[in-house]
Amino acid sequence: MASELCKTISEAKLERHKNLFLNYRNLHHFPLELLKDEGLQYLERLYMKRNSLTTLPENLAQKLPNLVELYLHSNNIVVVPEAIGSLVKLQFLDLSDNALEIVCPEIGRLRSLRHLRLANNQLKYLPAVPPLWIVEVGDLRELQTLDISTNRLITLPERLHMCLSLQYLTADRNHLWYVPRHLCQLPSLNELSMAGNRLAFLPLDLGRSRELQYVYVDNNIHLKGLPSYLYNKVIGCSGCGSPIQVSEVKLLSFSSGQLTVFLPAEVKSIGTETDHVLPLQELAMRTLYNTYCRFLKDLNFLTPISLPKSLLELLHCPLGHCHRCSQPMFTIVYPKLFPLRETPMAGLHQG
Repeated sequence: MASELCKTISEAKLERHKNLFLNYRNLHHFPLELLKDEGLQYLERLYMKRNSLTTLPENLAQKLPNLVELYLHSNNIVVVPEAIGSLVKLQFLDLSDNALEIVCPEIGRLRSLRHLRLANNQLKYLPAVPPLWIVEVGDLRELQTLDISTNRLITLPERLHMCLSLQYLTADRNHLWYVPRHLCQLPSLNELSMAGNRLAFLPLDLGRSRELQYVYVDNNIHLKGLPSYLYNKVIGCSGCGSPIQVSEVKLLSFSSGQLTVFLPAEVKSIGTETDHVLPLQELAMRTLYNTYCRFLKDLNFLTPISLPKSLLELLHCPLGHCHRCSQPMFTIVYPKLFPLRETPMAGLHQG
């Protein structure tokens, strides 16, 4: 394995490759071959998914100065070094499914960053209110996508509204109990997803922006209503299609004066007797996943001999997880959108 890795990196260096794939290599340390001599000066995309890395080298930017995309999904990284801020050309950073507890404020130096994925970690907070000489998430003026779902966040960064290019913000399955009002000021935000939190209310201005079209706030059991500016938008959620309990089908409602409109059950939870029957392949994949995960944290022991390659790849990479029950989804999801603009409340606010 080591000789094969050296050969792969040597070829990339010799032939000046722009893309390097080092996924599923069982790497516990960042390969020294990548850091030798002048490094890989021409490399633009580095894929290191599904390994066992615990940290990144301090001289990463020096050895890979032209890196544009860095994929570190599904490792064991606990700390991202401050040197990450020196990757000045980086546009896509995927650190989802790691063991991150802290994101260093220096990540705000990635002024070219457009997509940041931090889902499925152990984050309790994001950089906020730092000393004046330190930058933070709010300084990512080019950021378009931020995924911080499935963490332990209680609040969002104070200066998040400074991410003027932000279009998609996903913060599902955290411990958030309110939506900062300053998020309503984001001029480019098109989709806001905060499902599975502890929200009790939403800012009255939410939805006032013409750009914001999709809002996902289902599975917030204390949330009793929606701001009237959302009446011309689309709210919705996606789930695994599993049957729901009757107690979960409590409808949200919103009102204006004497007029009250109740939202359908799909807004609150997903999966009813009217949903289509799940395909056998999907049921089999979920059964395999749940069975093996009871005993092992990873599925690397499975080989193409035990399962066809196509199914093995699916088992390693679910399409997503249901934010209602956290069950993995492999071949099918159930998107449910409910346009409020089709209710009697439509037109109350032309936001």
